Amino acid sequence: MQAFRTQNILLLAAVLAILVILPFGAGSYVLGVLTTAFYFAVFAMSWDLLFGYAGEVNFGPTFLIGLGAYGAGIGNALLGMPLPVAVLFGTASAVIGGVALAIPALKLSGPYLGLITLVAVLLLQQAIVIFAGVSGGEIGLSVPSVLSISSKINYAYALVFMVVSGAILLTIARSSLGMILQAAGQDRVAAASLGFDVTRHKILAFAVSAFFSGLAGALLVFYLGTASVNAVVDLAIGIRVIIAAVMGGRRTIIGGAIGAIFLIVAAEILRPLGQLSSFVVAVLALGVIMFFPDGLLGMIAARRRS
Repeated sequence: MQAFRTQNILLLAAVLAILVILPFGAGSYVLGVLTTAFYFAVFAMSWDLLFGYAGEVNFGPTFLIGLGAYGAGIGNALLGMPLPVAVLFGTASAVIGGVALAIPALKLSGPYLGLITLVAVLLLQQAIVIFAGVSGGEIGLSVPSVLSISSKINYAYALVFMVVSGAILLTIARSSLGMILQAAGQDRVAAASLGFDVTRHKILAFAVSAFFSGLAGALLVFYLGTASVNAVVDLAIGIRVIIAAVMGGRRTIIGGAIGAIFLIVAAEILRPLGQLSSFVVAVLALGVIMFFPDGLLGMIAARRRS
C-alpha cells in the first residue's frame, strides 16, 4: 500500500511538472483549452466533496457556479468593483445562496436535495432572462476587467488555482470533517447515534463546495470576459461536471480534476468530427462509468494490483 501511494505521488508530481513547463512549448490554443479545463476541474472536485463524501447528490452544480459568475460580473460591470473585490463578492454570493438552499433541503430525506438544486438552476436561468437589464439576459453580461490578455499568464493563474484548490479540498476530505461526512453518507442514523450533528456537517460541506464552485465561476468570468447562461449556468455544463467527477473517481477529489481535463481535452481533439464528437465523448464516459465504477483512478489502481 505504501509503495502504491508513493507511485501515485510520483506520478502526480510528474504530471504537474509537465503542466508547469507546457507553456514554454505549447501554443495559445492548447493553453486556452487547458485553462478552461482547470476551472472545470475545480467544479468537479468541489462536487465530489459533497457527493463522494457526504453522499448528497447535487444535480445543480451550475447554480453555485452561476451565482459566483454572475455575482462577480455584476459587481464588476454594474457596481464598479475592482476585479479582486468582485471575485470575493461573487464567491460570497455563491456561499450565501448555496447555504440558504441547503439548510431547508438537507432537513428532508430522500432525493429532495437533488431535485431542489435542479429546480434552483432552472429558477436562476429564468431570473437571468427576466432581469436582463442587470444580468445581460440571453446575450450575456460583458465585464470590463479581465485577468490577463496573455494566454500564458491566464494558464498559470488557472493551474495554480486548481492545484491549491485540490490540495485544500483533499485536506478537508481527509480531515475529521471528511470522516464524519463519509460516515453520515453511508449511514446517517448510525452517525447521528454517535453524537455527530449530521445536518450541520453536511451544510458545512455544502458551504465549502459552494465556496470553491463560486470562486472558480467568478474567475472563469474574468478569463472569458463575459458571463452567459451557456457558459456557466446551462444544465449541460452541470451534467459535464457530474460526469467528470464520477468518471475520474468518486471520493478521490483528484479524480474530479482528471475527469474534467479528460472530457475537455477529448472534446477538443474530436472537434473535427463535428456533432459526432459529443457522441464519441459521451460513449467514452459511459464506458468508463459502466465498466469501471471506481473511475479512471480505480481503473489504474486495479491494473497495478493485477
